Order: sequence, then C-alpha cells, then structure tokens
Amino acid sequence: MHFFGWVALFSIVFFYACGTSQKTVEKEKLAVDIRKAVEIPDFTFKATYAYPTGYKSIYLSPYYDLKVSADTVKVYLPYYGRAYRAPLTPSEGGYRFTSTDFEYGVRKGKKKGNWDLLLTLRDLDRPLVFRLDLWENGTARLDISDADRQSISFQGDVVVKREEQ
Repeated sequence: MHFFGWVALFSIVFFYACGTSQKTVEKEKLAVDIRKAVEIPDFTFKATYAYPTGYKSIYLSPYYDLKVSADTVKVYLPYYGRAYRAPLTPSEGGYRFTSTDFEYGVRKGKKKGNWDLLLTLRDLDRPLVFRLDLWENGTARLDISDADRQSISFQGDVVVKREEQ
C-alpha cells in the first residue's frame, strides 16, 4: 500500500508540472501576440470597469470596446462624469465614433512587459487623447483626456487576432 501512495503522489506532481509548463507556454505566446499587435497596431481593448473622476468604479457590460487598427480607430465606450459642454443629442452621451485621422505612438513602459500607447484623435470637433497602459498578460488601463469633459479611465483586457496554425 505504501508503494501506491508514492506512485499517486508522483503522478499528481507530474501532471501538475505538465499543466504549469503549458500555462507558461500560453503566457509567452500571449505576450508575443500582444507585442506584435501593439507594434502593427491591430488589437481590441474590451472595457470591464469605468473609473469616472470623483465617482465610484462601475462594472460594465461586455459590449464596450476600443478597436485600433493601422488606419482606423473605432470607439464604443460609455461616459460617466461632468461634461462642460452638453451633447446636442442624447445618443452622443458616451464615446461612439470612428476616426481615420489619428496619431499613434507606442513606447516601452517603465517595467518589463509593459507598453505606453498614445492615440491623439484629430478628426473630431474637440481635442481627444487616449492613453493606454498595456501589459503583456493582456490587461490594460485606458485614460481619456477630453477638452469638454472630466477625464475618465477604464480597466479591461486586450484581445488580439490569433493566426490559425
């Protein structure tokens, strides 16, 4: 009976180690995919929480995102906070637009596996700047600076298109 106990213990440790190495490989693949998506650019930021200035955090439904490609930025995000200029129609309350005239800048962050992205949108009726603090594990924080509104931040995940192998 003592022999079977050692065999069972060895089997558990062996299978756990195999699972851990698989997770490490998956993490490394995700880091490479995100680095490529940031450099191209071609990724989607899926917002899960909103952090309005001076208010509590708000959990978001899974439909809010920011899609960045080499020639287009599509934004569908809510807004909570103080607006200094009211929109003409209620449908303009959040950030809902497509931009094709923007400046995209990326640099390595202060820590390993981190990037700082800066999107300056030039084809809107007001200055709008998006700053993304992006990590190789797929998490990111988006800060929006808007001349007509208080700033707002979003926490979420970055999704990249994976090539089929």
